[in-house]
Order: sequence, then C-alpha cells, then structure tokens
Amino acid sequence: MFRHEKTISQALLVALWMIALAPLARAGLKEGDRLPDLATFKLEGNLPAEIKGRIILLDFWASWCAPCKASFPAMEALRKKYAERGVTIIAVSVDEEREKMEQFLKSFKVDFVILRDAEQKLVAAFDVPTMPTSFLIDRAGRIRFVHEGFLGDETIRHYNEEIDQLLKEPLP
Repeated sequence: MFRHEKTISQALLVALWMIALAPLARAGLKEGDRLPDLATFKLEGNLPAEIKGRIILLDFWASWCAPCKASFPAMEALRKKYAERGVTIIAVSVDEEREKMEQFLKSFKVDFVILRDAEQKLVAAFDVPTMPTSFLIDRAGRIRFVHEGFLGDETIRHYNEEIDQLLKEPLP
C-alpha cells in the first residue's frame, strides 16, 4: 500500500509541475517571431496600405475589457506622438458581435487603425493570453516586445521607452 501512495504522490507532483509550466509553453507567436501577413487573416476593416518598414503596435482588445477602455486614450496619444516618425497602431477587436465593438468605439475618438478578427484566426495565431495584449513589432517585421494587460502609466512608460529604442535602430 505504501508504494502505491508514493506513486500517486509522485504522479500528483508531476501533474502540478506541468500545470505550473503550461503558460510558458504557449504555442503562439512570441518575441523574435516575424509578424505574419495580416491580409491572410480575413480581418474586417481596412489594413494600412503600407506597414512594411514601420514600427507597429498591434493591440488585441475586446469591448467587455475594462483595461482596454483605459488603453485607448493612451494608444491615441502614442499615435499623435509617433505617427510622423513611422509608427502605426493597429487595434484588433476580438468581439464576436460587430455591434458590441461599434458600441465600445462610440466612447472614443481615435485615429488609429481598428480591425475586427471576426473569425478569431489572428488572435489564435498569436495565442493571446489576456485582454488587452499588445505586440510591438520593429521595422524589420519582428515581434520585439509583448505586453499582457494594461497597467496605466507603467505600460505607457514601457511603450515610450521601447518605441524610442526601436526608432534608434538602423533601418532594415
């Protein structure tokens, strides 16, 4: 009987260890990966005519997400500050219902790109863990920074530091 209890204890320990490490083993896109061709994901809305050679802040959000409401004014401020310097902000709604996205957008005056991932293909490719999650992509098209959640001033500070860093790097 003792041997059986020891085997169960070991199996339980291994299972708990695997559960703890599961978030680290996400299969989605991560820092260092190339941004896939967004046109292949059948996103609703108008993709920017040219994103090649630009720094991109790709943000995944949803109408039901409270931190997303705080992130929109911050992203608009970033757009105003950096658009002329080669930064494009693309916010991708994961709302299943277009009406919910449109209702959310009535509360915000923003001039960055808004798309909707109606088929949930892009959000699945990135394996987005939480709303909002944003990916900062360099001019060579590589994911350089990932932000899970929006923590107000702390996240804004990181965005500014990281964008400034990417702007200093030589063109690809």
